[in-house]
Amino acid sequence: MPVIAVIGAGPAGLMAAEVLAVAGRSVTVFDHMPSSGRKLLMAGRGGLNLTHSEPLEAFLARYGASAARLEPAIGAFPPEALRAWAEGLGQSLFVGTSGRVFPRTMKASPLLRGWLLRLNGLGVRFAFRHRWQGFGAETHTLLFEGAAPIEAEGVVLALGGASWPRLGSDGGWASLLAERGVDVAPFVPANCGFTIAWTDMFRERFAGTPLKSVALRWHGRVSRGDIMVTAYGMEGGAVYALSSVLRDEIMSHGEAMVTLDLRPDLPEAALAEKLRALRPRDSLSSGLRRTLSLAPVGINVLRETGSPPPHDPAALAALIKSVPLRLTGFEGLGRAISSAGGVTWDEVDDRFMLRRLPGVFVAGEMLDWDAPTGGYLLQACMATGVAAGHGMVDWLEKR
Repeated sequence: MPVIAVIGAGPAGLMAAEVLAVAGRSVTVFDHMPSSGRKLLMAGRGGLNLTHSEPLEAFLARYGASAARLEPAIGAFPPEALRAWAEGLGQSLFVGTSGRVFPRTMKASPLLRGWLLRLNGLGVRFAFRHRWQGFGAETHTLLFEGAAPIEAEGVVLALGGASWPRLGSDGGWASLLAERGVDVAPFVPANCGFTIAWTDMFRERFAGTPLKSVALRWHGRVSRGDIMVTAYGMEGGAVYALSSVLRDEIMSHGEAMVTLDLRPDLPEAALAEKLRALRPRDSLSSGLRRTLSLAPVGINVLRETGSPPPHDPAALAALIKSVPLRLTGFEGLGRAISSAGGVTWDEVDDRFMLRRLPGVFVAGEMLDWDAPTGGYLLQACMATGVAAGHGMVDWLEKR
């Protein structure tokens, strides 16, 4: 049978390969790395957050400007379908207190092993250490470094974005598509950390210390969760949820001002009332530990703003609820969890096929979309992989 080539052995590519194989197509997955799913395995170090349990309308809103373009794919393969698919691989799942969905093993390797066994049973073949070098004279002639050209009946490109390049997704494919006239938006970091000019004392003492259960605010947007203090600034779930707007603000204006709420569950008036229990002999540290159970890292974040008023309950409460932080930069693609940029939406049709290259489909982070952590990244990668696979089947049948 004519071969369908899937280039990229990450979640989007493997999902497209599964759909095509189930449809009876002969599929070969190519990847320049020695094995598949390397970024998926890295995600498993944090527990492998597969998706989220919130209602679909709220779920889709997490994709911002790309929500309307992703809605058909995610609607056809929603979080419930992803959960059923994972359970079909023998993975028992649970929903955490934040609504995030994880395997009970909190690992990616058992899921990936089960997935590869299923693909093997469907007849999917793998060709590793095959770095794609573009197209030959014909679109379906695929060139690989150090290997003979491959003739394919159809192609699914799922080469990832440009974050964590050492795991395989280095964005090198962008120039290959640009040569064929495909518009590719420049890559920028997403779900990344941000730079703050901490004092030397604070940096040396608290780098690697979490700020637990806080809220970050920017222009009316609020993100709650944990923040990790780093030597360069801060990172973590509460930061990543705002990373796209903060990144764009810094790119436009050179900095972004955010405020940190160290006690988001307490209104400012209630906080001031508690602070009236401060005694004149209390130091700031001892007083805040005694009245609010603030950790040393939180107390010293207050000190980074200057000299907090230790015996003015109203002013101190206002500061605790709104600690100003100046963000002056962000981490690069090498350390970002994901990237924005890639093939622009105008370049693909409703089946995720490139308009300029018939029979060539695109899935996953190659497309120009952005989303926070919390299960939204994997969900969209897998949903677009499913959509590209079905799009290929439809195109082949109609052709």
